[in-house]
Amino acid sequence: MSACAALPALPYVREISPYIAGKPIDELAREFGLDPESIVKLASNENPRGMPASAKRAIAEVLADLGRYPDSNGFALKSTLSAKFDVPADWITLGNGSNDILELAAAALLSADRSCVYAQHAFAVYALATQARGARAIVAPAKNLGHDLDAMASAIASDTALIYIANPNNPTGTHLRAEAIEAFLAGVPARVVVVIDEAYNEYLPPERRFNSALWVRKFPNLLIARTLSKAYGLAGLRVRYGIAQTELTDLLNRVRQPFNVNTVAQAAAVAALSDAEFVDESYRLNRSGTQQLNDAFRSLGLEYVPSYGNFVLVKVGDAERVYEALLKRGVIVRPVGNYGLPEWLRVTVGLPEENSRFVEALKAALR
Repeated sequence: MSACAALPALPYVREISPYIAGKPIDELAREFGLDPESIVKLASNENPRGMPASAKRAIAEVLADLGRYPDSNGFALKSTLSAKFDVPADWITLGNGSNDILELAAAALLSADRSCVYAQHAFAVYALATQARGARAIVAPAKNLGHDLDAMASAIASDTALIYIANPNNPTGTHLRAEAIEAFLAGVPARVVVVIDEAYNEYLPPERRFNSALWVRKFPNLLIARTLSKAYGLAGLRVRYGIAQTELTDLLNRVRQPFNVNTVAQAAAVAALSDAEFVDESYRLNRSGTQQLNDAFRSLGLEYVPSYGNFVLVKVGDAERVYEALLKRGVIVRPVGNYGLPEWLRVTVGLPEENSRFVEALKAALR
């Protein structure tokens, strides 16, 4: 018997397939002997513009304080978010990046005798968070590669405690309109918490945007989760936040790790949240880049999913072979076979020159 097998691990923990992140640039450079500066990474849905200058200035101002612990309650950041969304500060929970708020909901609400509902082809962390608590996963069938809210409503069981909805959805880029979600929320039993994961909200066109924070006042069982890793350009600092009424926020804070958002991240987040010009320009760049990729896919005769995020899902056939061929040409994208989509690749929208480099590499990889 191996030493690992002798460890007293829970069976459902042993069965977890760990989350696989996008391949790092340095790893690809070592693997194929490439110049790191020549590699284009379009795999992790990062903002190609990088971090805003406002956040960099804010970071410089707090460097002298790094010998002390962060503000565990995140007063300044919560105050900024409270003013932005017109909600009380005690309705806000701070998280360490995209996963943390999602994991906190699972930690507070799931156990071996409870179930969680999420959609087929939805963000992988929903399944991981559910399995890590030994809870039963109820996967509602997708509709046109997106969430089918009717199927999700029908899937709610007597032991269901949590529902995850990604809007826009990662990795497919689909988006649900406000009226559809509000009708769904009205039909969910009050004992079931709904997490609406809006990581890509800032990339929505104006006609698709809505203030979901207003729903929190109406539905005490609702948690809105957003991030600063995408449009705000702070992926490396790991800042996310949740908005919910006090009863639910109190539960999340009981399982939240102290100091989970560091001093640098809090300062950068406060600055970035006030930098509307940076976010607006990121939106415009993403729209034009999305169009650039869509045009290329149409010219190549490739099926793709119209996206409301900062990425596009494209069908290439033998996706693993195409992915490997792209790697050899110094281009990193994201295979999504683990989402049940073995013929598709997810491509982050980059700078115009990065998108062009990918398209040329894709043409060669498809031959």
